[in-house]
Amino acid sequence: MRAIPLTVTALAAALALTACDDGKGGTSGKNSSACQIGNVSVEIGSASVAPAAGDTGEVPVSLTNQSAPCTLDGFPGVTLKAGGTSATVSTLPGAKPEKLKLAKGDSATFAVSYVRGKDGDTTGVAATSMTVSLPGGDATQSFPWKYGTVAGKGSADKPDATVGAFQQAGD
Repeated sequence: MRAIPLTVTALAAALALTACDDGKGGTSGKNSSACQIGNVSVEIGSASVAPAAGDTGEVPVSLTNQSAPCTLDGFPGVTLKAGGTSATVSTLPGAKPEKLKLAKGDSATFAVSYVRGKDGDTTGVAATSMTVSLPGGDATQSFPWKYGTVAGKGSADKPDATVGAFQQAGD
Protein backbone atom coordinates (compact mmCIF):
# COMPACT_ATOMS: atom_id res chain seq x y z
CA MET A 1 0.00 0.00 0.00
CA ARG A 2 3.01 2.33 -0.16
CA ALA A 3 2.46 2.98 -3.87
CA ILE A 4 -0.30 5.50 -3.24
CA PRO A 5 1.72 7.83 -0.95
CA LEU A 6 4.72 7.68 -3.33
CA THR A 7 2.49 8.46 -6.33
CA VAL A 8 0.91 11.40 -4.51
CA THR A 9 4.38 12.69 -3.50
CA ALA A 10 5.67 12.39 -7.09
CA LEU A 11 2.58 14.15 -8.44
CA ALA A 12 2.96 16.97 -5.91
CA ALA A 13 6.62 17.39 -6.86
CA ALA A 14 5.75 17.53 -10.56
CA LEU A 15 3.07 20.15 -9.93
CA ALA A 16 5.50 22.22 -7.86
CA LEU A 17 8.01 22.22 -10.73
CA THR A 18 5.38 23.21 -13.30
CA ALA A 19 4.30 26.10 -11.10
CA CYS A 20 7.64 27.77 -11.90
CA ASP A 21 6.91 27.78 -15.64
CA ASP A 22 6.03 31.25 -16.99
CA GLY A 23 4.17 29.82 -20.01
CA LYS A 24 6.77 31.25 -22.42
CA GLY A 25 9.16 28.32 -22.42
CA GLY A 26 11.21 29.62 -19.52
CA THR A 27 10.97 29.59 -15.79
CA SER A 28 10.18 32.50 -13.58
CA GLY A 29 12.91 34.02 -11.47
CA LYS A 30 15.83 36.38 -11.80
CA ASN A 31 18.06 34.02 -13.80
CA SER A 32 15.72 34.05 -16.80
CA SER A 33 14.64 37.68 -16.77
CA ALA A 34 14.86 39.59 -20.03
CA CYS A 35 18.03 41.60 -20.62
CA GLN A 36 17.34 45.33 -20.37
CA ILE A 37 19.06 47.91 -22.58
CA GLY A 38 20.08 49.92 -19.49
CA ASN A 39 21.95 46.92 -18.05
CA VAL A 40 24.05 46.09 -21.11
CA SER A 41 26.71 48.02 -22.95
CA VAL A 42 25.98 48.27 -26.67
CA GLU A 43 28.65 48.95 -29.31
CA ILE A 44 28.47 49.37 -33.05
CA GLY A 45 31.41 47.56 -34.63
CA SER A 46 33.37 48.32 -37.77
CA ALA A 47 30.83 48.24 -40.53
CA SER A 48 31.21 46.76 -43.97
CA VAL A 49 29.87 49.90 -45.63
CA ALA A 50 28.00 49.62 -48.93
CA PRO A 51 30.06 51.93 -51.20
CA ALA A 52 27.44 52.68 -53.88
CA ALA A 53 23.70 52.52 -54.54
CA GLY A 54 22.57 48.90 -54.91
CA ASP A 55 25.48 47.51 -52.87
CA THR A 56 24.93 45.64 -49.62
CA GLY A 57 26.51 46.61 -46.31
CA GLU A 58 26.52 45.14 -42.83
CA VAL A 59 26.65 46.84 -39.44
CA PRO A 60 27.64 44.55 -36.52
CA VAL A 61 26.22 45.31 -33.08
CA SER A 62 27.58 43.76 -29.89
CA LEU A 63 26.26 43.92 -26.37
CA THR A 64 27.77 42.89 -23.05
CA ASN A 65 25.76 42.21 -19.92
CA GLN A 66 26.84 44.57 -17.12
CA SER A 67 24.40 43.33 -14.48
CA ALA A 68 22.67 40.23 -13.10
CA PRO A 69 22.18 37.21 -15.40
CA CYS A 70 19.55 37.83 -18.06
CA THR A 71 18.06 36.25 -21.16
CA LEU A 72 17.78 37.33 -24.80
CA ASP A 73 14.74 35.55 -26.21
CA GLY A 74 13.68 36.86 -29.60
CA PHE A 75 15.06 39.34 -32.10
CA PRO A 76 16.60 42.74 -31.44
CA GLY A 77 14.49 45.70 -32.50
CA VAL A 78 16.10 48.16 -34.91
CA THR A 79 14.57 51.38 -36.20
CA LEU A 80 16.15 53.80 -38.67
CA LYS A 81 15.38 57.47 -38.10
CA ALA A 82 15.52 60.31 -40.58
CA GLY A 83 14.37 63.68 -39.32
CA GLY A 84 10.89 63.22 -37.86
CA THR A 85 10.23 59.87 -39.54
CA SER A 86 11.23 56.37 -38.56
CA ALA A 87 11.29 53.00 -40.32
CA THR A 88 11.35 49.63 -38.58
CA VAL A 89 13.91 47.14 -39.87
CA SER A 90 12.41 43.68 -40.46
CA THR A 91 13.96 40.43 -39.27
CA LEU A 92 16.04 38.36 -41.65
CA PRO A 93 13.68 35.96 -43.46
CA GLY A 94 14.21 32.39 -42.28
CA ALA A 95 16.28 33.41 -39.25
CA LYS A 96 15.38 31.66 -36.02
CA PRO A 97 16.13 33.33 -32.71
CA GLU A 98 18.18 31.35 -30.22
CA LYS A 99 17.43 31.86 -26.53
CA LEU A 100 20.66 33.10 -24.96
CA LYS A 101 21.39 33.39 -21.27
CA LEU A 102 23.99 36.02 -20.45
CA ALA A 103 25.85 36.04 -17.16
CA LYS A 104 27.50 39.28 -16.08
CA GLY A 105 30.30 39.95 -18.58
CA ASP A 106 28.88 37.66 -21.31
CA SER A 107 28.39 39.09 -24.80
CA ALA A 108 26.13 38.57 -27.80
CA THR A 109 26.15 40.02 -31.31
CA PHE A 110 23.76 40.62 -34.19
CA ALA A 111 24.05 42.31 -37.56
CA VAL A 112 22.01 44.81 -39.53
CA SER A 113 22.31 44.23 -43.29
CA TYR A 114 21.18 46.94 -45.68
CA VAL A 115 21.11 47.91 -49.35
CA ARG A 116 22.53 51.34 -50.10
CA GLY A 117 20.03 53.67 -51.75
CA LYS A 118 20.53 56.67 -54.00
CA ASP A 119 20.94 59.95 -52.16
CA GLY A 120 17.82 62.06 -52.62
CA ASP A 121 15.63 59.10 -53.61
CA THR A 122 12.23 59.60 -51.96
CA THR A 123 11.69 55.83 -51.59
CA GLY A 124 14.90 55.50 -49.56
CA VAL A 125 15.58 56.28 -45.92
CA ALA A 126 18.14 59.07 -45.47
CA ALA A 127 18.81 57.74 -41.97
CA THR A 128 20.79 59.80 -39.47
CA SER A 129 20.36 57.46 -36.52
CA MET A 130 19.51 53.89 -35.58
CA THR A 131 17.77 52.86 -32.37
CA VAL A 132 18.20 49.43 -30.81
CA SER A 133 15.87 47.67 -28.38
CA LEU A 134 16.03 44.25 -26.77
CA PRO A 135 13.25 41.64 -26.74
CA GLY A 136 11.02 41.96 -23.70
CA GLY A 137 11.78 45.65 -23.14
CA ASP A 138 10.59 49.01 -24.41
CA ALA A 139 13.74 51.05 -23.75
CA THR A 140 15.96 51.97 -26.70
CA GLN A 141 19.46 53.24 -27.26
CA SER A 142 20.28 55.49 -30.21
CA PHE A 143 23.40 55.49 -32.39
CA PRO A 144 24.47 57.65 -35.33
CA TRP A 145 23.89 56.12 -38.78
CA LYS A 146 26.92 56.99 -40.92
CA TYR A 147 26.41 54.52 -43.76
CA GLY A 148 24.41 56.54 -46.27
CA THR A 149 20.84 56.35 -47.51
CA VAL A 150 19.14 52.97 -47.14
CA ALA A 151 17.16 51.83 -50.17
CA GLY A 152 13.41 51.46 -49.69
CA LYS A 153 11.18 48.62 -50.79
CA GLY A 154 8.78 50.87 -52.66
CA SER A 155 8.54 53.47 -49.89
CA ALA A 156 10.68 55.13 -47.23
CA ASP A 157 8.83 53.36 -44.39
CA LYS A 158 9.96 49.93 -45.69
CA PRO A 159 13.76 49.95 -45.69
CA ASP A 160 15.65 47.33 -47.69
CA ALA A 161 17.39 46.17 -44.53
CA THR A 162 17.18 43.22 -42.15
CA VAL A 163 18.25 42.42 -38.62
CA GLY A 164 19.66 39.00 -37.79
CA ALA A 165 19.30 36.88 -34.68
CA PHE A 166 21.48 37.20 -31.59
CA GLN A 167 24.56 34.99 -31.50
CA GLN A 168 26.69 34.19 -28.47
CA ALA A 169 30.03 36.01 -28.63
CA GLY A 170 33.31 34.82 -27.15
CA ASP A 171 34.05 31.39 -25.73
